[in-house]
Amino acid sequence: MNFDEKLDRVITLALAEDIGDGDHSSNCSIPEDAIGKMQLIAKEDGIIAGLEVARKVFKKTNESSQLKEFMKDGDSIKKGDIIFDLWGPKRALLQGERVALNLMQRMSGIATKTNQLASLVSSTPVKLLDTRKTTPNLRFLEKQAVVLGGGHNHRMGLYDMIMLKDNHIDFAGGIAPAVEKAQNYLAKNHLNIPIEVETRNLDELTQVMGCSGIQRVMFDNYTVEETYKAVQLVNGKIETESSGGITEETILAYAQTGVEFISVGALTHSVKSLDMSLIVC
Repeated sequence: MNFDEKLDRVITLALAEDIGDGDHSSNCSIPEDAIGKMQLIAKEDGIIAGLEVARKVFKKTNESSQLKEFMKDGDSIKKGDIIFDLWGPKRALLQGERVALNLMQRMSGIATKTNQLASLVSSTPVKLLDTRKTTPNLRFLEKQAVVLGGGHNHRMGLYDMIMLKDNHIDFAGGIAPAVEKAQNYLAKNHLNIPIEVETRNLDELTQVMGCSGIQRVMFDNYTVEETYKAVQLVNGKIETESSGGITEETILAYAQTGVEFISVGALTHSVKSLDMSLIVC
């Protein structure tokens, strides 16, 4: 299923959830043929994301709806900015209002948080990554928002990378057996996807460096000092990634160790939605 098909499914289900057997508030108070105009106004500073999503929401409620954008996805916005004008049947605009706002506010919050963290490490070559800690069925939109904010996508799901985390390693009987099983699995199933191995300490990292066929190693919950030592140990032989408990206060120090990637689950799992309002004008 491609992006547009996923988006159409999400919008269809979201509108059905909200409207049910009818928008009785609008139906009782607004004539069926009434046409109106609304504006989307930013109520705080940030990065805007989800404009195309909003357009498709309102087209879904009524094909005649028209949206004129004054910003584009990924733009910086200030409190009070007019993001778009919207025209169409009043009932249709109100039916799509909450779905469009919910999706845009969520995406814009993610883009804004990503931009804030990416800006903190912009003096280094490190790439800021998201994780799989996303809202079920909205991952494709949330990961798009990360990119709009200046971040990069990690794997999209369980299917496009082998990531041997602590539980996989413990179940498999150790790092070397887990890596060997992964390589055998890829060969047997004719798959060409990368292998990443999570490590909890420098001893496990040493074990990883004794294995072949690994594309990336993760330093999970390492201190800054441990990360520096780990980067030196790897010495550019494979890609390096830091993860686990990295905050605004510590992210630059981690980036300055020379690690290539930093993944932050908080970009999607605990982000604050960006405040905006759709008003009649």
